[in-house]
Amino acid sequence: MIDLDIRPGDALVIVDPQNDFCPGGALAVDGGDEIMAAIGNLAARFPLVVVTQDWHPRGHKSFASNHQGGVAFGTAEMPYGAQVLWPDHCVQGTAGADFHPGLAAALDRADLILRKGTNPAVDSYSAFYENDRSTATGLAGYLRDKKVSRCVFVGLAYDFCVAYSALDAVREGFASVIAKDLTRAIAMPAGDGGGTTVDAAERQFAEAGVAIL
Repeated sequence: MIDLDIRPGDALVIVDPQNDFCPGGALAVDGGDEIMAAIGNLAARFPLVVVTQDWHPRGHKSFASNHQGGVAFGTAEMPYGAQVLWPDHCVQGTAGADFHPGLAAALDRADLILRKGTNPAVDSYSAFYENDRSTATGLAGYLRDKKVSRCVFVGLAYDFCVAYSALDAVREGFASVIAKDLTRAIAMPAGDGGGTTVDAAERQFAEAGVAIL
């Protein structure tokens, strides 16, 4: 049981709990399936639940397969900056894009399911913004309309979509908490000599005031 004082104004944001991010999936995160049942239990305690869903068209420019000579987990320069190139994953309408079956309880509680990454030219890690850092998903406005003051993040992956979402929550004026035990990380080399992508994310959390539970 996560030790969290849940109160009115809290929202649980479940990030990308999809088959392709779980063992056996196209972009599997170690242990991604292990957190699903506990996330469902946690969702039952929240006044508002949001679930995000990666939902890429087949020709998405974040896929290594759509770049000549592209290598999965390499990078490519996009108009909005450097972009990690991923294996094809969470393609619209495929089983890999479906939610993990262990999350059924949380889906029953979901107030909003937000699809992201639908623009073939721009990736979208964050639940709040596409990777161009200017195109909003509309989530911030939705949460304000619902009188949300604090977002609690769980899901996949800790050092990418969860991290970007938690940091953007602060940017949008919400208190931001990550329940770390209910996330799993990719933990790639950071590429800046600073350890892994987990290390880089946690440095940003400390600077921004994202709380880690």
